[in-house]
Order: sequence, then structure tokens, then C-alpha cells
Amino acid sequence: MDNQFLDFPFRMDERGRTAVTEEDDHIRDMIEQVLFTNPGERVNRPEFGCGLKRLLFMPNGQPLAAATQVLVKSALQKWLETAIQVEDVEVDAQDSSLTVRVTYSVRTGGERRIDLFTAPA
Repeated sequence: MDNQFLDFPFRMDERGRTAVTEEDDHIRDMIEQVLFTNPGERVNRPEFGCGLKRLLFMPNGQPLAAATQVLVKSALQKWLETAIQVEDVEVDAQDSSLTVRVTYSVRTGGERRIDLFTAPA
């Protein structure tokens, strides 16, 4: 099959082989990894990620949502610039959760997508 990518999280499929996925799901998986990886977690890429989960323990409200919006957009542009063009990031802070809405275009085909991510994941 063409355009198959390793699935995230890593797992084995029903045949006992490494699970794969299509490009759309792979791009969403990459965005999720950037959002929920804390800087310092990856040995060979200590700057990778934006640490969205850390922000859950800060006082929730509009200032946190605004800071998160800038943090997420810059991290996605830095780490996924060859895969996507980030158009917009919206953050909604409610009680003990953050919902991040990412609007982007896939660079290979130009398809516009909107995905929602919630922390805690």
C-alpha cells in the first residue's frame, strides 16, 4: 500500500505487525505528539514539544488560554512546518481542561483540516 505511516501510539496490528495508518491520521498523530510532549522528554530532541499538560496546573482563565494559543501555534510551526501550514489556533479553558482547536492545511495536498485536542488527554 502507498503512503502508509507508523501509527501512534506504537502498537502491533491484528497480524502481529507494526500498525500503520494513512497520512491524515498520521498528521493528526504528529500534532498530538507536539502538543502533549513536554520539552525534555525526548532524549535526542530535548526542545521538542510544547508541554500542554503542564499548563493544566496553572490558574485557568483567559490569560492562560491566550498564552497557550501562542505556545501551541509556535511549537506547531517549528516542528511541523514541512507537513502543515498552521492557519489558526483557538484555546478554550474550562474548569480543569483545555480544548485546543487547530486549523491547518496539509502541505502535500493543500487540504484544510480542523482538529480538536483536549487536555487532560
